[in-house]
Amino acid sequence: MSETFKQGAKPALFFSTSAFAVSFAVWGLVAALAPTFTELYNLSATSKSLLIAIPVLLGSIGRLFSGMLADRFGGRNVFSALLIFSAVPAIAIGFSTSYEQLLFLGLLIGVAGTTFPVGVGFTSKWFAQEKQGTALGVYGMGNIGQSIAVFFAPVLALQFGSWRTVFFVFAAVTFIWGIVFFFFAKDAEVTVQPKTLSENLSVLKRSKIAWILSLFYFLTFGGFVALSLYMPTFLREIFNLTPTDAGARTAGFVVLATLMRPVGGILADKIGGAKVLVLVFVAIAVLALLLSFPTITIFTIGALGCAAALGLGNGAVFKLVPQYFPKETGTVTGLVGAFGGLGGFFPPLELGLVKDATGSYTLGFVLLSVFALMCLVINYFTFLKNTKTENEAIP
Repeated sequence: MSETFKQGAKPALFFSTSAFAVSFAVWGLVAALAPTFTELYNLSATSKSLLIAIPVLLGSIGRLFSGMLADRFGGRNVFSALLIFSAVPAIAIGFSTSYEQLLFLGLLIGVAGTTFPVGVGFTSKWFAQEKQGTALGVYGMGNIGQSIAVFFAPVLALQFGSWRTVFFVFAAVTFIWGIVFFFFAKDAEVTVQPKTLSENLSVLKRSKIAWILSLFYFLTFGGFVALSLYMPTFLREIFNLTPTDAGARTAGFVVLATLMRPVGGILADKIGGAKVLVLVFVAIAVLALLLSFPTITIFTIGALGCAAALGLGNGAVFKLVPQYFPKETGTVTGLVGAFGGLGGFFPPLELGLVKDATGSYTLGFVLLSVFALMCLVINYFTFLKNTKTENEAIP
């Protein structure tokens, strides 16, 4: 492809980014209202953590298949179908009457989280390789949907006088945007025949790089999801903030991480994704420790620093995916995205268990720091020690 982008690329980027924002908003809705459910059902820290994490589970595992489906049937069809289906459990939650029902429907609403690899494959096909980091960084700004959920859900619940109405509103928006995406978004024209399922899966068997990028995204995106989902709980439990104040501060965390994602893609286009990740992993290792301090100022510095670093890391990782796997972008994105989602599933559970066992979250933050240092070492030996590696695509 000689041009940096095809005609129609900018509208495609708008539709994919906005659709991702809508799906991410409904995906994070249960976590945004978790403090309300905690009071309503008198939940323990572990039960609340499970409720926060459960939508991430299906959203993570489902990415393995949604990326392959998009490679096979086209991003427009798959993205539209996932948006429309996501509205169903959102409506059902509005009628739920117990913690058990909420937990089950929260699992189903996780289907909204499976849209991520669909959008990556859909978007990357519109842009040349030298611009894919930037384009996918912009697409990743759809993360702001999480900010929309954590900020507006508590506000709307107060305005409407019921948390149930909030789910109905978000379900309606998700359904409508699924219809809009189907009729107005277009797949890029490609000359390569879609691969079979076995052909798509073969790259996962022969390439260790796909698994290493999955590990990195487990940290960067998983850390972003886990902290953004759990941030209202931190702020209310540790610093006794009101739901609205906690939601606003969490929205700031999400917005900063979202804005830094395209910056990470731009930097990766210029200096290489692996070099950007060095900065990211070092920053997370240091800043995660600041989250354990019980003073709001130091905690805020650590949280905002982590937001910036995680956003940069998300953009850098997804510069590397289409660079190494131009023919299997959706499939590899599904794997990497699944690990990223699981990175958002397990930490909330771990934090809840740590809190119940020790009375504080400190050990959880220490483990985050150690994991970042481990990724730093792997990044060096995989990409930087052999400089040839970072510039070669997988055949």
